[in-house]
Amino acid sequence: MIGKILGKTYVGIVMLFLYAPIMVLIALSFNASRSRVLWTGFTLKWYTALFHSNAIMKAFGTTMALAFLSAAIASVIGLLAALAIYSMKRRDYKIMLFFTNIPLLNADIVTGIALMLWFVRFLPLGFSSVLMAHITFNIPYVILCILPKLETMDIRQFEAARDLGANSAYAFTRIMIPDLIPGILAGFFMAVTMSMDDFVITYFTKGAGVNTLSTLIYGEIRKGIKPEMYALSSVLFLLVLIILIVVNLLTGSEYKNSERR
Repeated sequence: MIGKILGKTYVGIVMLFLYAPIMVLIALSFNASRSRVLWTGFTLKWYTALFHSNAIMKAFGTTMALAFLSAAIASVIGLLAALAIYSMKRRDYKIMLFFTNIPLLNADIVTGIALMLWFVRFLPLGFSSVLMAHITFNIPYVILCILPKLETMDIRQFEAARDLGANSAYAFTRIMIPDLIPGILAGFFMAVTMSMDDFVITYFTKGAGVNTLSTLIYGEIRKGIKPEMYALSSVLFLLVLIILIVVNLLTGSEYKNSERR
């Protein structure tokens, strides 16, 4: 009994350390004063100013376009790469898995500078260079989300469909893809979140006139934090929370459907 109470208390303290700063930030977004220590009343004017700011709205549009477009392309490439890795022999599988993990463990600044040097040599810096950079660092996340699902999938269903006369494309889209949907969705939304969160790689690969929310906030911080940034951060937190809830609901329902099948 005491152990359970201590365990719950410990988890509560950890959650407090994780989410207390975010709760303070959200509270400040509703503070009528620009002060970070004095509460002068509830207001929505910072949210109004946020949605009337052309610079912020342009950066928000760029961020969303980069996040969903790069996640979609990375999901397709990652799915094909995961299938190729899964079909390899065990030794080659381990080697490819090792190389897939390197970008995740590598420092962002190393990846950012390397991509910047590559793009400067072969491609002008701009929206396209940032998009290619986001696709590059999103692919490993997609692969590592799909591979565990491939490991638990019964490949005999695909082989049975082929034996019954289905061609490879039909068996792949009707048999394998439905079982892989939870992993694909998890990889897609993981890529969306990582793309929205990225700053270092975007900072090194973007050209003049291209701003995402992360680079815009960095530029604003050097001038002094505006309350609109609190409102913007609160909106982003809410957006990521909604994505997380949707992912859990979709993957949960797909898992139940696959188990039922």
